[in-house]
Amino acid sequence: MSAPRTLPRPLVALFTAGYLAPYLLPTTVGRLDGGLPLTATQAGAIGSALLLSSATAGFLLASRVDRIGPRALARAGLALAALGYGGAALTGAVPAVVAGAVVGGLGSGTVTAVAASGIAAQQDPHRVTTRGLLGVSALAGALYLTIPHLGPGHGLPLAALALTALAVWPLTGRLTGRTAPARTTVVHGRLPHPRAGLLLAAAMPFWSLAQNSLWGVSGRIGLDQARLSEVTVGAVFAVALGAGLVGVIGAGVLGQRLGRGVPIGAGTALIAGCIALSASARDLPAFAAGEISWNLLYPVVLSYVIGLAASLDPRGRWAVLVGSASSLGTAAGPLTGSVLAAGAGFPVMGRVLGVGLLLIAVPMTVVALRAGRRPRTVLEIPVVEIPLAERPARDVPVAGLPVVEVPVETPVVPAQRAYDTASPNS
Repeated sequence: MSAPRTLPRPLVALFTAGYLAPYLLPTTVGRLDGGLPLTATQAGAIGSALLLSSATAGFLLASRVDRIGPRALARAGLALAALGYGGAALTGAVPAVVAGAVVGGLGSGTVTAVAASGIAAQQDPHRVTTRGLLGVSALAGALYLTIPHLGPGHGLPLAALALTALAVWPLTGRLTGRTAPARTTVVHGRLPHPRAGLLLAAAMPFWSLAQNSLWGVSGRIGLDQARLSEVTVGAVFAVALGAGLVGVIGAGVLGQRLGRGVPIGAGTALIAGCIALSASARDLPAFAAGEISWNLLYPVVLSYVIGLAASLDPRGRWAVLVGSASSLGTAAGPLTGSVLAAGAGFPVMGRVLGVGLLLIAVPMTVVALRAGRRPRTVLEIPVVEIPLAERPARDVPVAGLPVVEVPVETPVVPAQRAYDTASPNS
C-alpha cells in the first residue's frame, strides 16, 4: 500500500531555515560592508566563511542523520543557528561577528542535512523540494522588502536568520526517529551509483560558484554600477524572488514530464546568459531584467538537481553530499565574485562565469540523462506475520539471491481427488 501523499511540513520548514542564509547573502554581505569597518572583499570573506561552515556540517553528517536521529540533530542545528546568528547580530566586534557567522553556518548546514535526508526518503522528492524552495523564496522576498525600511546596521539580516530558526523549532517535535519509511529496505550498504553521484558532486561546486559569485555581489552591482538606491535594489530582489516562486510552481506542475536532462542542461545555459546580462547592467531596466530572469530559472534548475541527487540514493546520502558540495561553491561565491569584480570589473566577471556555466552544464546533463533511465534501487518487502516452527530457518540460495525458507506449522490436508472435496475425512 502506498504512503499517503501528505506534505511533510517539518521537512519543508527545515529546508526553508537551512537555505535562507544563502538566499539572504547579498544583503548580509552588503550590510557587513556598510555597517562594520570592513572592505568589500573582507565582507565577502565573512559570507564565504559562513557558507563554508554550512558545507562542512553537511559533509560530516551525510551518513549520520539516521544514526543520530533527525529530531535531535535538527534541534541542535536550529540552536546553533539561533545562537550564532543572534550573537553576531547583537555585537559590533568583528571577531565576534565572524565567530557567530561560522557557528550559525554550522547550524544551517546541520538543518539542511536533516531536511535533505528526509526529502530523499519521500516517494516524490521533487515535489517536496519545490515546496521548500517556495517557502524560502517567499520568506526571503518578504525580508528583502522589509529590511531596508527597518534601519541601517549589519544585524538585521543576521537577526532574521536567528528568528527563523527559533520559529521552526516547534515543528521538530513532529519528526520521527527515522527519515526512511519503515516499509522500505535498502538492499545495499555502500553508496549506489558511485560514478553518477561523484560526477554530480564534483560538478556542483562550480555550478554553485558561478551562481553565487553573481548573487554575492548583486547588491553592489545595483548600488555602484547601476546607481540605484538600497530601497530600489531591495525591491528588485523581492520581485526577482517572486519570479522564483513562479518558476518553482511551474517546475512543480511540470514534474518529470521532460525528465531531468532538459531542465538541468537548457536551464543552466539560460542562466549563463542571465548572469552576463545582470553583471553588465548600468541602469534599472537591465539590472531588473537580469536579476529577475536569473531568479526565475535558478530555483527551477536547483529543484531538479536536488531531485536528481535524491533519486540516486533513497537514504539521502547523495542528496546531502551533493548539497554540501553545492555549499562549497556557494561559500566561495562571494569572495570569488568580489575578487573578479575588483580585478576585471563586473561585466568581465559575468562573461567568465557564463562561460564556466556552459562548460559545467555538460557533465550535469549527462548524469541527468543516464539517471533517468534507471529505477531507484529499493526493495519493498511487505511485512507478513508467519508462525515459526521451533527449528531454525535456513538460507537457500536461489538464482544468486538469499531466499529464506521458513517452516510453517499447518494442519495436514489430503490431496483433492478429481471432482471431490478435500476434507480430513475423505
